[in-house]
Amino acid sequence: MVATQEQHFIQLQRPVITWEALPDDFQLEEEPVENTAQPLIAGALRESLELAGLIQPEMLIASNFGLCATLNGDLVIKAPDWLYIKQVKSIQPETTRKSYTPNLQGDIPNIVIEFLSETEGGEYSVKRSYPPGKWYFYEQILQVPIYAIFEPITGQLEFYSLQNGRYELKPTDENNQYWIEDLKLFLGVWQGEKEQRNGYWLRWWDEGGNLLPWGVEKVEKERQRTEQERQRAEQERQRAEQEHQRAEKLAEFLRSQGINPDEIG
Repeated sequence: MVATQEQHFIQLQRPVITWEALPDDFQLEEEPVENTAQPLIAGALRESLELAGLIQPEMLIASNFGLCATLNGDLVIKAPDWLYIKQVKSIQPETTRKSYTPNLQGDIPNIVIEFLSETEGGEYSVKRSYPPGKWYFYEQILQVPIYAIFEPITGQLEFYSLQNGRYELKPTDENNQYWIEDLKLFLGVWQGEKEQRNGYWLRWWDEGGNLLPWGVEKVEKERQRTEQERQRAEQERQRAEQEHQRAEKLAEFLRSQGINPDEIG
């Protein structure tokens, strides 16, 4: 009797892990996003980092992007909703990354984030048999130091740190945020509107507690600054005009008294 892939996978308590390049003609499965909110939230996370000048060429930041590992000879691909890798090997400028194999193409991810949706996506799955669950894959196979799970509808953010080979839930600080050492930033939840979506978002704060802005916020801040400068200039013009009018009235009064204001030193 020929063993199935699942039986083959269960044979060992811990699978044999290898890091192998995908064939050039390998076609990754393309799954549609489950809702419009997920790409907006992922894009917003990257946008503020980019505007702050915190993205370097050696980094990899991606959303819904395949992470690969070979377990007992079987290829496993998981695509977290958002990931950050501090150091990856460079590729030719004319090529694009279709997937990423840790250790072969660079470091393991420093952080992966999954967004919960109405459809069960295995974010909490510790299933070891083939194909393994996401939790098991990030924790035991890739050993990603930080795993965050975000619920966009309620705004709940769970932050897990790899401790002694296991994920442990970490509490937030006094500002209800988590410190990401590799980015030197805080990660937290913010409520408001962007791109016609009003709800909860993941946002970055710097060490000083300053919110890293989005492009639309920077534009609005610049508009407000310009408007404030215009108002100050208008106030100064009005003040100067009032001073001029007072001087004219005084000169007119002096003339009515037979005094030439131009002769007053």
